[in-house]
Amino acid sequence: MPFSKRAFDFIFSLLALIILSPVILITAIIVRVFIGTPILFAQKRPGYHGIPFRIYKFRTMTNRVDAHGDLLPDAQRLTASGKILRALSLDELPELINILRGEMSFVGPRPLLMEYLPRYSAEQARRHDVFPGLTGWAQVNGRNAISWEDKFKYDVWYVDNWSFWLDVKIILLTFAKVFKREGISQAGHVTAEIFMGNQTSQHEEHKGHEG
Repeated sequence: MPFSKRAFDFIFSLLALIILSPVILITAIIVRVFIGTPILFAQKRPGYHGIPFRIYKFRTMTNRVDAHGDLLPDAQRLTASGKILRALSLDELPELINILRGEMSFVGPRPLLMEYLPRYSAEQARRHDVFPGLTGWAQVNGRNAISWEDKFKYDVWYVDNWSFWLDVKIILLTFAKVFKREGISQAGHVTAEIFMGNQTSQHEEHKGHEG
């Protein structure tokens, strides 16, 4: 990671954690009261060069299971308060810890699921040539409302065209997207459909994780 990018990430993630601490505390209380414990959702995600790290987010779903003990589909576990947290991107605030620790950046391709790694084409896998981000070029160009193929094209374009000023532009555009609440979910899904590879797609709600 370029020194200027890492310095920006470290300084501003630390400042954001301090300045937003009241918001983080209130969000934690909301999750505890309306969704339950644990307050944080933690999951392994692929980072730089696909190396796993543990991402942290506020929970937006319950742990409700069916008669067989399997998690219910996302649509049945996502709570009303969880929808609000997602719409305002408040569920993403704990990722500031990942940025402070150097596991993520403010801007970069979103860290997806470990199970997706073998499903990428060689070109799509290049999204891991930079650190994953809290927001990215794909997020300001449609977020979850666009196809997987388009997301990965935007991710690779970012890898090839990174600059400090591009990061600044993406951050400013992200604030506008959050304000307008655009692209929060894919049509027919509470987040996005599962990426099954480049030949097939899966239209069931994915289980066991939050987007």
